Amino acid sequence: MATSHFPHLFSPLRLGDLTVKNRIVSTGHETHLNEQGQIGEAMIAYHEARAKGGAGLIVIEVALAHPSGVFVAHPIRVDSDDCIPGYRKLADALHKYDCGAVAQLFHPGREILASEDGTAPVSYSASATPNERFHVMPRAMPVEMIEDVIAAFGDAAARMQRAGMDGVEIVASHGYLPAQFLNAQVNSRDDEYGGSLENRTRFIRAIAADIRQKTSAGFVIGLRLSGDERSHDGMEPSEMEAACEVIAADGNLTYLSVVAGSSATLAGSVHIAAPMYEDVAYTAPLADGIRARTGLPTIVTGRINQPQDAERVIASGQADMCGMTRAMICDPEIGNKAQTGKIDDIRACIACNQACIGHFHAGYPISCIQNPVSGREVLFGAPALAKGAKRVMVVGGGPAGMKAAATAGERGHEVTLFERDALLGGQARLAQLLPHRAEFGGIVTNLSREMELAGVTLRKQTTVNEALVNEFAPDEVIVATGATPRWPDFEGNDSAHIVDAWQVLRGEVKVGASAVVADWRADWIGIGVAEMLAEQGCSVRLAVNGYMPGHTIQMYVRDASIGRLHTLGVEVIPYVRLFGADEDTVYLQHLMSGEAVICESVDTLVLAQGHTPDSSVENMLRRLGLSHHLVGDCIAPRTAEEAVFEGLKIGRLV
Repeated sequence: MATSHFPHLFSPLRLGDLTVKNRIVSTGHETHLNEQGQIGEAMIAYHEARAKGGAGLIVIEVALAHPSGVFVAHPIRVDSDDCIPGYRKLADALHKYDCGAVAQLFHPGREILASEDGTAPVSYSASATPNERFHVMPRAMPVEMIEDVIAAFGDAAARMQRAGMDGVEIVASHGYLPAQFLNAQVNSRDDEYGGSLENRTRFIRAIAADIRQKTSAGFVIGLRLSGDERSHDGMEPSEMEAACEVIAADGNLTYLSVVAGSSATLAGSVHIAAPMYEDVAYTAPLADGIRARTGLPTIVTGRINQPQDAERVIASGQADMCGMTRAMICDPEIGNKAQTGKIDDIRACIACNQACIGHFHAGYPISCIQNPVSGREVLFGAPALAKGAKRVMVVGGGPAGMKAAATAGERGHEVTLFERDALLGGQARLAQLLPHRAEFGGIVTNLSREMELAGVTLRKQTTVNEALVNEFAPDEVIVATGATPRWPDFEGNDSAHIVDAWQVLRGEVKVGASAVVADWRADWIGIGVAEMLAEQGCSVRLAVNGYMPGHTIQMYVRDASIGRLHTLGVEVIPYVRLFGADEDTVYLQHLMSGEAVICESVDTLVLAQGHTPDSSVENMLRRLGLSHHLVGDCIAPRTAEEAVFEGLKIGRLV
């Protein structure tokens, strides 16, 4: 497939003084790669990889324009000239690849989740209207403070121009401070910044005007906003379209960047990084409505993971550029691959949220379960060719084994992967069978292509035993045999109807009309199996060894799943451990009180009790005295992220 298949995606676009070479945008997203609030080597290397990979425009993550907006420990700050050297180095790095560089200017208002010293800071908003998600009661901003914040945005933009950035983007999306002024359900002011639409848009318009006054006429000024806040008290598309029309009429903005959702509510926050259950490009109609009302060039972001989808959106006229942020976290080279027709080589994002925004929420630098080099560019550059080719045996065709094989093959080794089943993928094949998780199977497709490109030989339906090892005579053995479902000992496990989650997903067992899912891991499996059975008409009780269903997984995925469980009528029993079972009863024990929790009239007990490492090949190799490397769940059962990361590290080691 040649570039001609993407004529719209790879056409230039003029934004002020900036000509963007193509319509692929890495939109602003927090990386946790800053160094005590400064832009350093790690962040520059991260963004440079995307510029080198073909991005047309990169928007750098939120930076605080005013000291009242601190919302996490050690945020990037642009409220003094100290920020200029870091941004200058970043701009220079991106410009080497003819990639535009825009900096986000930010104030969260009431959307504060942390502080620099652990105490609860005073938050400020248009009015003293609390938010639902973080339970923050803000202080209404005095007029003199509003004017100070407006001037701070303009001053910060001037610093960005001095640093060599092409522009700035005002963050008014996701219910942050500018959006709090826009929203009539949040803004109850009775002065010139509240009441009418004209007044509620004044804060944003004043910021844009101050920036324009303090920068050159062609300096890019973008505005990011949520076309639909997807919240019970959020702005709806018609309201946002009307507000954008008023804001754009001043003539200070260069472009609009449209997303969905709000940080202020759990339901709205899901759309900050929408999980895989949302349709591809589901936000495009929001951008279309705003673009039609304003006439401004428009970026749209929301589940646009492939060049085909971006081309379709732009060709339809719904938007002028496409935010493909998670797509480039997963594959920084997506632009170059699409432009040169290497579509099959693109490592497609599966929107799992596990290591990208999941890492951010856990306080770690951003990465990707499929591409562990993301966020670790300084540690892991391009793999060096091996000094001498070795004969490498990889045992197990799940994500760990596939990544190890692909990485070792890429370095020039002669690699053969042995898999006892007819299909590759291991537990990833089961994960894709869970409701709204079909896209997870993309990890198998992507890793298969990586192995193909690396010249890995596959031997499926092959059990590795002592004779095969002796016949193959490997120089290196990588064991990636995974794990099997854990069946713990408990009273009555020989008298009740008990099955495990794998058997349910494979369709190997019949589950009765009433089921209890005993969920020890509190991850995707228990919550997903409960949803699957409920969709099939089963009466389900989900007994969780934890605070809530899915409490170990990324919050947007978890919260959306909990909503679906509620709709389906699944009874959730938190804080319990499995104690015993008989013919029609499951006995649980409360984790804190120690008291019995009894579930009666149960036809089937479904175990989601974690996994046990498969050590059979490891034990055989130990008996033979052969050195070997372990990767993935056969070391200790965890997730696909650890499996792929360990595969990468061992593939580079051998």
